[in-house]
Amino acid sequence: MKKAKFLAAAILTTGVLAAACAPQEDQQDNMDDDMEQGDMDHEDMDEHHEDMDEHHDEDEHHEEDSDNGHHDDDEHHSNGEEHDASPPGNMNDNAREGLQVENTKNVTRISEDNPVAFSVLASQTIWPATHEENQPGTVILAPLDQWQYSLASLTLVHHPNDGPVLYYDESLTEEVMDEINRLQPKGNSEGIEVMVMGDLSEDEMDKLDSYELEHLTAEDPASFAALIDEHYAELTGSLPENVIVGSMEDDARLMTSVAGDWISHMDEPLLYVESDDIPEATVEALEKREDAVIYIVGSENEVSGTVEEDLSSYGEVKRIDGDNPVDLSIAFASYYDEDTGFGWGIDEPGHGLTFASTSSPDLAVPGSPLAHLGKHAPMIWLEDGELNESVYEYLAELKPTFENDPTEGPYNHGYLFGSEELIDFYVQGIIDERMEIVSASGDDHGGH
Repeated sequence: MKKAKFLAAAILTTGVLAAACAPQEDQQDNMDDDMEQGDMDHEDMDEHHEDMDEHHDEDEHHEEDSDNGHHDDDEHHSNGEEHDASPPGNMNDNAREGLQVENTKNVTRISEDNPVAFSVLASQTIWPATHEENQPGTVILAPLDQWQYSLASLTLVHHPNDGPVLYYDESLTEEVMDEINRLQPKGNSEGIEVMVMGDLSEDEMDKLDSYELEHLTAEDPASFAALIDEHYAELTGSLPENVIVGSMEDDARLMTSVAGDWISHMDEPLLYVESDDIPEATVEALEKREDAVIYIVGSENEVSGTVEEDLSSYGEVKRIDGDNPVDLSIAFASYYDEDTGFGWGIDEPGHGLTFASTSSPDLAVPGSPLAHLGKHAPMIWLEDGELNESVYEYLAELKPTFENDPTEGPYNHGYLFGSEELIDFYVQGIIDERMEIVSASGDDHGGH
């Protein structure tokens, strides 16, 4: 039986940051291999954006507006072409008849509405685990009933853990235990195979006796997020200077959750505030940084102007704003900060996107590792599973075109979270068509 390691906020001190854990030599080779298949650091992201600039003028693609740094919504950059941003006019009422597929050519659906079962399907989609190179390092078990804990845990999806988030709802289901066994996690730089987030009973913890364990918990969401920030620094040996700040209040869940894909993808953590207050745990986390850039996600309804002003005491503050969850998710996917390399900066074709319904936000967290591996895709909210004007306009901006041959790309791909009960097949069909590559000349596939 392997020994479980338990950590709590009360026993982690700032001294941990001064002496990050040294990776064990016999595990480092595996971790180096993992890094080759995983995330880009900010230097790589900068090179990516420089490559984009060879084809598109920097001022055109990364011009910030006066309020929040969004790209100009009136411009579409698909090889200079503008594309239809209106809903389709003539629908086929028979499209569902005899339908036997869930996936279409440009859209993959993870068709499950139960969050625990969905987390297993997402894990199997992202980590086939057929051989060592695509097995995860560490499996993260997160509480379904504490969204703030599960969301903040996504920071640890990033290397050196490189693993899925599986839900528990007070107990560990048989399907979750089976998935951990299927994955055969290799362990991170400290040999940890399973991380348990939040409060799981001792009886349930006993089910994990055959794995090398680590247990992270804290008294409140802000303290937990600060603990995750500190523990990530301990694992990697460095404390990221830039941070994302979002509201931990339940009414702000959809807005704050847009940060989940980025913290799965890159090393910036998510720290929590209330709408009109900065918790002490967040203050302490910010004070550890010498030259922080603090990115607020959400409008002043979620994070007030007073909190924004108070945050400026700890670094430069920038707000990524949106009037509603859909608009904010698009703004976040479009945002890019040239000074720090922070942000997706997705305003042209050749990318992946995930789509989740605002009516089932629990699916967003286990789906977020699609931003860590594969297409490295940020999430776009669909209001109650439907397309609205903002999404149509964004898909038009990203519409791929080719000059001579469609095999040259670029290509887009989408992932839907949930069954047709959450996101209708007709919505899937529209997204599929809007992601399809077409001739720049305007004659569809130009004879191909």
